[in-house]
Amino acid sequence: MRGARPLLTLAVIGVSLGMALGTPGLAASKGQSPWAEQTNSKVRLVSATLDHDGTPVLYAGVQLRMSPGWKTYWRNPGDSGMPPMFDWSGSENLKSAEVAYPVPHRFSDAGGTAIGYDRDVLFPVKITPERPGEPVVLRLNLDYGLCKDLCIPNAVKLHATLPADLGKGDARLIKQAKAHVPKPAGVDTLPRLETVTATLDGPVPGFHVEALFAEGATGTDLFVASSDVLIPVPKAVGPLEDGKQRFVIAFATPEEAEAVKGKPLTFTLVSSEGASNTTRTEH
Repeated sequence: MRGARPLLTLAVIGVSLGMALGTPGLAASKGQSPWAEQTNSKVRLVSATLDHDGTPVLYAGVQLRMSPGWKTYWRNPGDSGMPPMFDWSGSENLKSAEVAYPVPHRFSDAGGTAIGYDRDVLFPVKITPERPGEPVVLRLNLDYGLCKDLCIPNAVKLHATLPADLGKGDARLIKQAKAHVPKPAGVDTLPRLETVTATLDGPVPGFHVEALFAEGATGTDLFVASSDVLIPVPKAVGPLEDGKQRFVIAFATPEEAEAVKGKPLTFTLVSSEGASNTTRTEH
């Protein structure tokens, strides 16, 4: 599928982006890493114990702060760019780290339409220890792209120890980020998918999507992602009318469409009145 295209279609600056820990700023609090300075950005780990239906759940957060005018990318970067890559393999007492993505937005770059974030974004991460009740040592190798007039790949190493008595920690920051993560769509919730029509074997392969949004919603949009293949950026077909909006996803070649078959796709609907995720597999 689109793996043959360059991940960064703009010029890449030849600077040393190595795996430096960066320059620490203020001393980190319990369960945090120091800020790691990178090109026009800085990154850190934060953490907290959150209450979920009466059960304490451990969360981390990967906070990325960018200089004005710079942007980074969503899990599907769009027509250009690179998605963030989270490698937790050096961690201790870590069974799983589930990264969630807040609602992104579109922006234009020289490669077309990209999908991502600007200014400040925090990715909430649900942490499951191998041995509950013991400290978790997080070691993250993070690769991410930044784009302004030029696009630059960045790589950073972050380290934080989450003690067994972590407590609330940075709960406010992580709760704010979680509030912007799309919720699973339900049969009676909005926004939600109305219909998805796949024409993957036709002469013009793609998807036609009709979505339902809440009354008075603005900023309506659709993004589609897969962990296996890159999906073209959806295009709106006409404006929002009577709570409905149509989108088309067009593949450039039959080979791209073929690569989607049997792969789980996550459809993310966003609007001023909320956002939702729906995962489907097309054949």
